[in-house]
Amino acid sequence: MTAAQAADALGVTRATLYAYASRGQLRSERVPGRTRERRYLKQDIERLRDRKEARRDPAKAAAKGLEWGSPVLESGITLIRDGRLYYRGQDAIELAERASLETVAELLWQSPDLFDQPPVPSPRLVAKGDALSLCQATLPLAGAADPAGYDLRPDGVRRTGARIVRLMASIMAGHDVRGPVHTVWGPKVSEVVRSALVLCADHELNVSAFTARCAASAGASPYDVVAAALATLKGHRHGGQSERAAAMLREPRAIENMLRRGETVPGFGHPLYPDGDPRAEMLLRLAEESRNGVVWRRVRGLAKKGHEVLGLHPTLDFGLAAVSLAYRLPEHAPIILFALGRTVGWVAHAIEQYFSGQLIRPRAQYTGPMP
Repeated sequence: MTAAQAADALGVTRATLYAYASRGQLRSERVPGRTRERRYLKQDIERLRDRKEARRDPAKAAAKGLEWGSPVLESGITLIRDGRLYYRGQDAIELAERASLETVAELLWQSPDLFDQPPVPSPRLVAKGDALSLCQATLPLAGAADPAGYDLRPDGVRRTGARIVRLMASIMAGHDVRGPVHTVWGPKVSEVVRSALVLCADHELNVSAFTARCAASAGASPYDVVAAALATLKGHRHGGQSERAAAMLREPRAIENMLRRGETVPGFGHPLYPDGDPRAEMLLRLAEESRNGVVWRRVRGLAKKGHEVLGLHPTLDFGLAAVSLAYRLPEHAPIILFALGRTVGWVAHAIEQYFSGQLIRPRAQYTGPMP
């Protein structure tokens, strides 16, 4: 934003704007070819405006905080800043280059050697259905059969979390997974699966993580916390976007056709990454390395078309769909990868919430008829 636009958005004079910048409250940069002009980061302007609104009208600010607004609670798990993603201070993209999901779980849960424990026998459903639905049906039964799952102390939740991750991996694989979770679909695709799982591990206070924290704040067991978060993830506006993106990649002239039908185009534009989602960038690089030329040309063409028509960059959902098709992963692989990786984050949020001892209970602003 120009200085005039920034000052107008904040309702201040340029002198006050410059004072904000000098105190480090706003970031600015020189305009190429115009040595006396500076431009200001829109994200900083919006954050400062939200703070001013919060001081003037706390109730309104609280309501706005539920939709991409100011932070509503404290967390030491994930940081999103300057277009990058960090797990407890470590760059998530760098971790995805080398770390396993188990390693990232131990980082986010702050405890080593959690996955060395012997597996606990758990019920299995003999039923037909997609893997996520089977997980949803199995988790409450597994929780009822695991007395240690009711231990809500941090160490107890960490151990239970490891059992849940292993259980979900086994359900999704259709057999017991004894080795690293990323071998769920065999060694040939294990490296791309490993990277995808790490990239999905957490993403701050998204809707499923908030659901997990609400359930944990009520004292629900980790099994029930993950089941609640999983139900939320399946929604078409959250993890279900990856399934829609996969379908879009199979449809010729998909973006044009979806816009003509009045549909929203999935897999493009993340409010927290206006310059591009780094998770998608890595997944698209992996898709290119698959040597599946037919799929890669389709992925590259659709990504280009999305940027030309919508002015938006691909998101994690698009990236998951791209690698799933490029590496010929099983049906529903995009959302399965999302759910399995994100389970680590849900457990991390549950650990924080249990430890806080707080019940999440916001108030509603009544808008109905008065008595």
